[in-house]
Amino acid sequence: MKFKAAVAQIDSRVGNLRLNVEHHLEHVDAAIKAGANLILFPEPSLTGYTLRDLAWDVAINPYAHPVLDPLRQRSTDISIVAGLLESGADHGIYNAAVLLEDGEVKHIHRKIYPPTYVMFEEGRYFGAGRALRAVDSKLGRLGLLICEEVWHLSLPYLLAYDGAEAILVLTASPSRIAGTETELQHAKTNHEQHRVYARLLSSYFLFCNRVGFEDGVNFWGGSAITNPCGEMAAVAKYFAEDMIFGQIESLEVQRARRFSRHFLDEDLDLVRRTLGRIAESWQGLTPVNPESRKTDHPLF
Repeated sequence: MKFKAAVAQIDSRVGNLRLNVEHHLEHVDAAIKAGANLILFPEPSLTGYTLRDLAWDVAINPYAHPVLDPLRQRSTDISIVAGLLESGADHGIYNAAVLLEDGEVKHIHRKIYPPTYVMFEEGRYFGAGRALRAVDSKLGRLGLLICEEVWHLSLPYLLAYDGAEAILVLTASPSRIAGTETELQHAKTNHEQHRVYARLLSSYFLFCNRVGFEDGVNFWGGSAITNPCGEMAAVAKYFAEDMIFGQIESLEVQRARRFSRHFLDEDLDLVRRTLGRIAESWQGLTPVNPESRKTDHPLF
């Protein structure tokens, strides 16, 4: 794995796929001109985020819908990761990330944890994804995550141990004003999290957050590329469209994992056995009395 990545934090028009595709193409062409091999866009950049019932009208089949043809064609020159609403074969609607390469859809990841709390209401409109795996792109093995999923620490962990050396995160994170500090607190919290993941998993962490306003909600941007040692190699502007670049290399992953062996020394069999015990004990979300647990379970 050795390539130049572009992270394009953009604004999107709610429900206007054709205009959003044109806006994507502008950034794709700029990234190609800058020598990038991959470009990452925010969550769901092609449709807008606050859609509610409009989701029925803008959800598409990424494999067949002609609105994506210009991006498919451009993906012969650069790998493209973008967000959209997928219309599934089961007729469900999913908040999804799509990887386009060599003129076709290489991979689709459906958001596993659509949030429905505080200001979020995704669970009312979107189904939940039921699968997670790293994908072999022509640039190397990658992992895709969408926003809320990063707050479930099992998902970055699983992608890294499934072979992803770079985890790409598409986000529509709203601004939250807190405290009196001059630094944006929400950005500080997120960036700290990204450094921790990158360092603990000895992997690249690419975060693309959108900007602009939707339905009175502001998105703060601050996209970032963090290297396998937990250092932020590039950070985008706050509250404005921007594109940042970073070099992604397996050699840096190798160095991080050999200098600090916590990733290589992880006991996955221990994790598997322990999760089996915990899952058995929490059937139906009701803890089992520890005294009544079986001791002859095949995983022990």
